[in-house]
Amino acid sequence: MATNGEAAAQELASGYGKLESTPLVGEPRDVLEGSRKPDGPAIDLALSGTVFFDIVLTGLATPPASGTEVGAKGMGSCPGGVANMAVAASRLGLHTAVAAAFGEDVYGDFCWETLSAQEMVDLSASKRIPDWHSPFTVSLAYRDDRSMVTHEHPSPVPLHDMARELPRARAAFVSLSADGDVPQWALDQAGEGTRLFADVGWDDSQRWPSSVLDQLRHCHAFMPNAIEAMSYTRTGSPALALEALAEYVPVAVVTDGPRGALAVDQTTGERAEVEGIVLDAVDTTGAGDVFGAGFIVGTLAGWPLERRLRFANLCAALSVQHTGGSLSAPGWADIAAWWGQLHAARHDANWLRLSREYDFLSDLVPLPWRPTDQRRASATIGLRH
Repeated sequence: MATNGEAAAQELASGYGKLESTPLVGEPRDVLEGSRKPDGPAIDLALSGTVFFDIVLTGLATPPASGTEVGAKGMGSCPGGVANMAVAASRLGLHTAVAAAFGEDVYGDFCWETLSAQEMVDLSASKRIPDWHSPFTVSLAYRDDRSMVTHEHPSPVPLHDMARELPRARAAFVSLSADGDVPQWALDQAGEGTRLFADVGWDDSQRWPSSVLDQLRHCHAFMPNAIEAMSYTRTGSPALALEALAEYVPVAVVTDGPRGALAVDQTTGERAEVEGIVLDAVDTTGAGDVFGAGFIVGTLAGWPLERRLRFANLCAALSVQHTGGSLSAPGWADIAAWWGQLHAARHDANWLRLSREYDFLSDLVPLPWRPTDQRRASATIGLRH
């Protein structure tokens, strides 16, 4: 006979399966609650960058060839770009602020309202700009990968001007590039004690200049994927790339998709390598941003390195089950649902290993956990209910 906890797990797992296209909303959880001080920063994570209006098409058998048309099994619209990490962090309980430009068009309305009203992201440093259309991306998801087409014009208001208005934060995130240095707003924040977390974009030139790594002297943590890490360090494996990156930054992390992640934290003397969690993928857009948000949450909460990696891996894996980079990000109810689903399938071959590795979730999302009646808005613009 099932115990009350087991029955709750089975019910939650069953409900989650029915809602796989619409992530759950549950009771909010603030993992930093015990460490917040009245005189401390009101914001946990500050970001600045471009917010794109994303249209995501999923379930393509192949990308379209010239002169052909292919069908997509699913589609959705959501804020993209810097919004991916902002939403992921906010859903995990971080007080998050973004500096970005928004056009005064329908796309800008949707992105602004979704971020500020639905996702509770602080946009006090962002601006609405008349006579300028919002940046736009179409993402084609197929075979566990995606291709993107983007159209944008530079913002009439420089991003660095807006970013200077960001509130002081416990952590800030920047994306490094060969075109410049760490932005001044982030350096100013770091001067006030903010920890800088960084990743890096794909280098279209394939030169992978070392000047990017030189920027890490300002950063607390660097979180590239395996291909980026190996390319910038001129190494032949994620492990060798990690060792090379550890020469540049206190906390080095290398993500390797479903194969997992490995990291070294020289501030604590920890090293860790964890396996990935493989779940059915609908759209991988934004998975790296979700991983980054999960890792930042764990770092600010003071978790051990291995736990930070496992939590970030789980968040990224859950995100690929839904359409859209930002609105696919899991919240605590989604994490609780996965934990409940795992317990409901205790005869599965992987149950013992995963239940042991993720036992820390017992304290974070104790069973029984109940989602609210509310559901995340589906990633489609303009639906009338």
